[in-house]
This record gives sequence, structure tokens and C-alpha cells, in this order.
Amino acid sequence: MRIFQREQRSLFGEILDWMLTPLLMLWPVSLALTWLVAQALADKPFDRALEFNVQALAQLVTVQDGRPQFYLPQPAREILRADDADQIFYQVKLVPGPLLAGDRDLSSPKEPQGVGTVALRDDEIQGQDVRVASTWVELAVPASTPVRVLVQVAETREKRSVLATEIIKGVMLPQFVILPLAVLLVWLALARGIKPLSELEERIRARKPDDLSPLDDRAVPLEVAPLVGSVNDLLTRLQDSLATQKRFLANAAHQLKTPLAGLRMQADLAQREETDADALKQSLKQIGRASVRATHTVNQLLALARAEDSGRAMTLHPCNLAEIAMDAVRDFLPRAMDKHIDLGYEGATADTPGVTLLGNRTLLKEAISNLLDNALNYTPSSAELPAVITARVVADPFGQVLVLQVEDTGPGIPAAERELVLQPFYRALGTNVDGSGLGLPIVNEIVKQHHGEIQIEPMQAGASMPGTRISLRFRIQDA
Repeated sequence: MRIFQREQRSLFGEILDWMLTPLLMLWPVSLALTWLVAQALADKPFDRALEFNVQALAQLVTVQDGRPQFYLPQPAREILRADDADQIFYQVKLVPGPLLAGDRDLSSPKEPQGVGTVALRDDEIQGQDVRVASTWVELAVPASTPVRVLVQVAETREKRSVLATEIIKGVMLPQFVILPLAVLLVWLALARGIKPLSELEERIRARKPDDLSPLDDRAVPLEVAPLVGSVNDLLTRLQDSLATQKRFLANAAHQLKTPLAGLRMQADLAQREETDADALKQSLKQIGRASVRATHTVNQLLALARAEDSGRAMTLHPCNLAEIAMDAVRDFLPRAMDKHIDLGYEGATADTPGVTLLGNRTLLKEAISNLLDNALNYTPSSAELPAVITARVVADPFGQVLVLQVEDTGPGIPAAERELVLQPFYRALGTNVDGSGLGLPIVNEIVKQHHGEIQIEPMQAGASMPGTRISLRFRIQDA
């Protein structure tokens, strides 16, 4: 329960509310309990005096001439009535029978009571609250059955109320000093308790804008350590994101520099006055090739950036790898036919069990497209001796593995360069093929995002054209 409502929650105010609200709510309860305890304590000494008085009066009941008699001496009567604060009432009467002495207004006890025992009760006489002590005296009368006499002494409650009030004052008045002191101590303790948060805020504010190093979680309380850990995790992810952006910008600048320089040079050549029609046509052709290369490089860079960034927030859906592979093969058929390459698909169909995995369909198709694009670029072919490129999906539901393979009959990749070609912008020498060196790094990044593995091996080791088989292995236990 909060006493003060705030538009913005304050940790200090929240804790203070939850500590002070129960304290302030329990204080009236403490007052009521103290009042009850004070009443009980105030009753005890005066109840003992009432018991003594009623026992003393009971001893004055005697039998004379065969009849019950009660005689209260005048000094005793004056002592009994001598209380300045309260009124004293007494009653001695036969039950059943007449009143022997005292006040008629006192009512008889309603609860059964043994002879000789003293009972205490609260009652009312003449409109005043009184405390009553009563006892029964049994007298043996000659030639008759025993006679019972009721003896009662009643006292008003003025002294009891005064004593209870004094007890409450003695208990509660110090609390009026202790309560504000307790509130002050709670305030100071909370201010000291949240001081490490203020120090943490100061350390964060004092940091330079480019300082993304983790915060020291050993200098904060244990309760704040998980928060600092989460902030450190956020800083790490932010640092990775900034590094990716910087790398992307550097790569884009590096890769676009060459085609843009070629475009500028060819444009300068085309603008010369002595340039004939054939030279102008050749320059325009070179400009077209350079623009295509620049466009391809930009697309590859965007694909690599998308693959690197998707790992932090990739939405997973069931993807049919066989269906994606067949779609990619169909997209590249016209280009393969122009280059006299036999491009085909074999292996599992879309209905084959175990060809579905959890992943991102767009990225998976991007990976397959890059493998096919590389194979088409680096595999020489002619109408007399056509090359062969095969895409294949193999499902192993028992081993919970799904494999995608792309094979070609090209020159292959030397063993020393199979790890290097997975790095951005690395291109094997002697290929004489325009490229950006980003195709296989994109595939490698996408495979990592899907917790898979990539393997590069020759088709026919030792042959003049060993070919290349690139296998992507995915675990499908999560599908």
C-alpha cells in the first residue's frame, strides 16, 4: 500500500512507503492492545482488595438465637466507605430470604458459584459501572437445613481507569519520541542503502561516449549485480552491432572503390574529343560491366550484413529445405543454359520426411543461391564439353541431420585455401572471374546462424578437374 502516489516510481519512495505504512498502521493497533493490557494490569491489585473485603465481610456473618445475623462495626463501616475516588457498595442477604445488610440494588450473580470461593464480575448499579466480588457462606441453623448467605462487595472503576491511563501514558508517551526517531533512522538507512546505485549512475555518466567496456559488477550490491550483468550483456551486443556496422562500411568502401574508379576512368575516356565510335562503344561496355559489378557487390554486402545481423533477432519458422533448394535451382536454370552447364537437382523431395528445419527461409535461400552462383561463375563449360552442377538434399531422420550439397566439375579449391575462402573478400588467384569474395562468407555466416556446419571437399581428388562439393549440415532435432 502506498501513501503517496507518484507519476514516476521512485525506488527510494517505494521502499519508504512499504516500511513506514505498516509502521503507522500498526501504531493504533499497538495503542488498543496496550489499553487492554493496561486494563488487565489495573484490575489485578483492586480485585485483590475486593476479594479481601468480601472475605472479611463473610467472616462477620454468624448465627445467633437460631437465626443468621450480620453485624458490621461502625469503624469498619467507615473504613469501607472511606474511599475518596470510588464508591463502595456491599450486600449481605439470605438466598432465598431477606436482606441482612447493605444495598438492595446489587443484583445476584448469574453464574453458579461454590461455597467459600470468591467470584469477580462486572456489573452496573445506579447507572455506574462497578466491579463486584461475591462469595457464599453456608450456616448451620439448629433444627433446620443449612442456610446460604450471599455476601457481595462492589466498587466503581474510577481508580482503575486512572491507573490504566497512567500505564498507557508511561508506555505510549516515549513512543511519540521513538516513532519520529525510527522514521529518521529508516530514512538514513535507505539513503545509505541506495548510495551504491547513485555511485553506479555517476560512473556511467562519467564514461566517454565510445567506452562500451563492461561495468564492474563486483563494486555493486548482490541485488544490483544481475542488473549490471544485463547492462553488460547489452553493452556487448551494442559493441558487436557497432563493430558490424563499421566493418560493413569499411568493406563497402573498399569493394566499391575499384568499380567506381573504373566507371570514372571509362567516363573520362568516353568524353575525349579524339575518341572514335568503336572506342566510345567499348568504354560504354566497360561502364556497363563496372556498374553490374558494383551492383553485385552492393547486393553481396547487404546480404552479409543481413546475415550477421539476423543472428541477434532471427525469427524461426519451419522451412522445407528441399523445396527451397528446388526453387533456387529453377531461378538459375536460364543462366546455366546460357553457359552450357547441366544444372540439376536430386535427392529428397518436398514430401520426404525429415527435410524440415527451424530457420529463416530468406537466409537459407540466400545461402543456396550463393553456392549456385559461385559454382556457375567458377566452373568452365562449353557446348562440346558441358560442365555439371548438382544440388542435392539428403535427410537422415534417424541421425537428426539434414544435409544440403552443391557439387560442380570445376577446378576445385586447393586444400590450403578451403579455410581462407570463408573469410570476407578472399579470392583465389588465377581464376580470372569477377567477384567480391563474399559469396562463401555469406553462406558460412548463415550456416552459423542456423547452428550448422559447412564442409568443403573435392569431388575427385587428384584429377585435373577435381571439382568441389560443399556440404551444409543442419541439426533438425528442434524442428
